[in-house]
Amino acid sequence: MADSDPASPSPRTFNAIANMVTGPTVNFVVQFWGVRGKVSAPGKETVRYGGNTSCIEMRVGSKRLIFDGGSGLRLLGNHLLRQMPLEAYIFFTHCHWDSIQGFPFFTPAFIPGNCFHIYGAKATNGDSIEKRLGGQMLAPNFPVPLQVMQSELKFYELGSSHKITVDDLVVEAVLLNPASSSMGYRVTWKGHSAVYAIAHSQSPDRLDHNLLHLARHADLLILDAPCNIRADDFLKPSPLDWQDQLWQTGMATAKAAGVKRVVMSHYHPDHDDDFLDWMESQLKSVFPNDVLAREGMIVPVCSV
Repeated sequence: MADSDPASPSPRTFNAIANMVTGPTVNFVVQFWGVRGKVSAPGKETVRYGGNTSCIEMRVGSKRLIFDGGSGLRLLGNHLLRQMPLEAYIFFTHCHWDSIQGFPFFTPAFIPGNCFHIYGAKATNGDSIEKRLGGQMLAPNFPVPLQVMQSELKFYELGSSHKITVDDLVVEAVLLNPASSSMGYRVTWKGHSAVYAIAHSQSPDRLDHNLLHLARHADLLILDAPCNIRADDFLKPSPLDWQDQLWQTGMATAKAAGVKRVVMSHYHPDHDDDFLDWMESQLKSVFPNDVLAREGMIVPVCSV
């Protein structure tokens, strides 16, 4: 169980990029179930990278952690139906629709016997994560309310620098973007860490010090991809000469933090597979070990 509670202060594997590791020796892996921002982007032009909005799963020892509940959460939920009863910990970065729109379609939450610990900061209007998730399920937006979910739902309010201990792992939450009340998360287990930070404050002229703190010496940093690149940027010769130069600040922060590997995610819905191939080639020309996430991709963090 977590050491914080509501009363406390509050698929497919892309083996060429990230080797799929199975068996009892693998204890900390990350799997991507949704990699888009803003809105889902299904279709033949996004089949290689995927069109679902943000959702990742971390399997850490005997624990299952889920980060964000975009439309990828529906796919994860369907996958988990064969593994019930379930206990999982769900962390939301923020309350924009692309991070919560899959929650009403998360089938395991409707099934008695499952238990979900749900964490998030207050929205910019002061709403709790429980109210924000429930609000999107009210008529006329959705046919059934949150109360129809028959699993045990436990909601926890997070503040910056909040640490949650779940047996032998620690999740650290840090506010990364006050304008959207966006949180980043660092999961640490047996001396290894993975960081999920797809909505950090963006400034083209200075390092993000909160991200720098969160990502210090992490084995893996999941970072948001450039999201405002125009189609004519295909023609630019330099990988450092993109219209949206904010990605450079994020990468510079990762380098200063001593991160071992960066995986970018959270793509603009208009960026098709060919464009993302180009984006990855630009990234790898500067940071050879870093890649773009594909839906279904599994990245091992450590084995013990």
